[in-house]
Amino acid sequence: GCICVFLNCVWRTDPLIDFCSGDCRFFQEMLPSVPSVLCRNYSMDVPAPLLRTQGYVDGRWVSAASVFPVLDPATGLELARVSDCGPEEAKQAVDAAFRAFHTWKQTTAKERSVLLRKWFDLLTLHREHLARLITFECGKPLQESLGEVTYSASFLEWFSEEARRIYGDIVPSSANNRKVLLLKQPVGVASIITPWNFPSAMITRKVGAALAAGCTVVVKPAEDTPLSALALAELADQAGIPPGVVNVVPCSRDRTPSVGQVLCSDPLVAKISFTGSTATGKVLLKMAADTVKRVSMELGGHAPFIVFNSADVGKAVGGAMASKFRNSGQTCVCSNRFLVQSGIYDRFVDQLSRAMDSELRLGHGAEPDTTLGPLINSRAAEKVVHQISDAVSQGATVLKGGKRLDGSFMQPTLLAGVTTDMLCTKEETFGPLVPIIRFETEEEALAIANGTDVGLAGYFYSQDVGQIWRVAEALEVGMVGVNEGLLSTPEAAFGGIKQSGLGREGSMYGVHEYLEVKYMCFGGLKP
Repeated sequence: GCICVFLNCVWRTDPLIDFCSGDCRFFQEMLPSVPSVLCRNYSMDVPAPLLRTQGYVDGRWVSAASVFPVLDPATGLELARVSDCGPEEAKQAVDAAFRAFHTWKQTTAKERSVLLRKWFDLLTLHREHLARLITFECGKPLQESLGEVTYSASFLEWFSEEARRIYGDIVPSSANNRKVLLLKQPVGVASIITPWNFPSAMITRKVGAALAAGCTVVVKPAEDTPLSALALAELADQAGIPPGVVNVVPCSRDRTPSVGQVLCSDPLVAKISFTGSTATGKVLLKMAADTVKRVSMELGGHAPFIVFNSADVGKAVGGAMASKFRNSGQTCVCSNRFLVQSGIYDRFVDQLSRAMDSELRLGHGAEPDTTLGPLINSRAAEKVVHQISDAVSQGATVLKGGKRLDGSFMQPTLLAGVTTDMLCTKEETFGPLVPIIRFETEEEALAIANGTDVGLAGYFYSQDVGQIWRVAEALEVGMVGVNEGLLSTPEAAFGGIKQSGLGREGSMYGVHEYLEVKYMCFGGLKP
C-alpha cells in the first residue's frame, strides 16, 4: 500500500554532461564534501493515503485545472505534481469554512479537545512517514524531520488541553443589581498562510489553536512544501474533524498572489495568521486593513548570539551549533550575528571551527549520517554566496567553507573580521553562515544586537547573574535564550517585537489570538 518515489539522482554541472549512478567516482572527486547525495537511489516510501496531491475543501479532495511540480531540493528532481489551486478554489474553501464555523463553534470544548487529541495520536502513529515527506520536499536531515513531527504533534496535544481551559471572567460590578461577565468567543474563519521551512509544525501551531478556540481554517501551504500540509489534512479527516473545519489550498508561486488576495480580503475571513518574510507580511497587512481583520504575523528575524567573557565556552559552542545549523540555518529564530567578547574570542572561534569539522556532514536528508542538507532552492544559495562575497570584499576572512556546491548545497561557512557595515549583519541570511564580530563591552554588544528594525529571538551566554538579568531585559526581542541555543516549545509564547511581527503562538496566549472578548452586562437583578 505504499507509493515509492525513486530518485535516480542526476546532477548537471554542464548542459551536455550528466553525472549519474555510474559516475560516482568523478563526482566524489569534484565534490568530496557531498560524497553520495547524487549517486544513490532514494525512496520516499510513503503510504498512498498520506501522499495526497489534490486540494482539500469541505471534506473532499478536489482537483484544479492545472498542476505544479514539487521538487526534492537535494537533487532537483520531481517528487509529485500537485493541484494548482486558484482564486476559485480558495473562495470555495472560504465558503466551506464559513458554513462549518456555524456548527463547529457550537461544539463543546471537550468535543474539540477529543478530536484534536485523535489528530495528535495519528501524527504520532505516522511519525516516520510524515518525517520522510518533510525530508524529501524540504531537504532537512531525517533526524531533524522526525523532531519536527514530534514538535508538530506537540501543538495538537497542547491545544487539545487548552481547549478546555478557555475561561471567561465574572467581574465585580459597581451596581448591586447587575452582573458583569466577559465571554470568550471564536473570531470565525481564519486564513493560515505558512512557510516551507517547518511545513508541518507551522500548520499545527496555528491550526491547533484555531480549532481549540472554535474557529475554522483555510490553509495555504508554501509552494515548495505542500505535501506535508496535505498529509496533515488526510490525518485530520481520519481523526473525524468535520468537513469544512480544515481546508487546504495548495498553489504555485505564480498563483500565490491571487489566492492570497482571496484569503486576506474576503469579508467572510475574520482572521489571518501568517509566518514568512517581513516584506510579505506588510503586503498582507495592507490587504487585511480594508476589512479590519484580526492578524497574527510571525515575520523575519535577525537573531544576535552573544558570548560574554564569563561564558562557558564549550556550552556556548554547542548552543551556536544547534542554533545556527538546524535546517541548514533556514529558521526564523536561528542565530545570524555572532558577537564574541575579546577575552574569549580566539578560544570560541577555534572550538567552533573544530565542532563544524566534526559534526557537520553534507548530504541528502535521507542518508543516516547527514547532519546538513541543501538549501531550499538555488535562490537561497545565491543569497548566501552574495553575503559572503560582500563580507570578503570589505575585509572579512573566510576561516572555513565559503563556497557554493552544485545545486542548492552550500558549504557551512565561518567568517572572522566581520563588521556591522557588512550585508550579513544587516539582513537575515537563511543559510549556514557564521559571521563573527569581536566586541569589547556589554554596552557595545547590546548596541549592535539592538541596532536592527526586527526583534524575534536573541541568545547570549554568560555566567554573571547580574549580567544575565541586565542583558535579558535589554535585548529588544520577543524571545531570549540564556545559555540555551534552542528555545521553541509549545508551552511558551512564540513571537517577536518591532517588525518581527504581531501576536503570539503556542502557550496559553496562542488561543487568545483566535478569540474575541464579549462584554455581557446582566442587569435588572433584584439585590
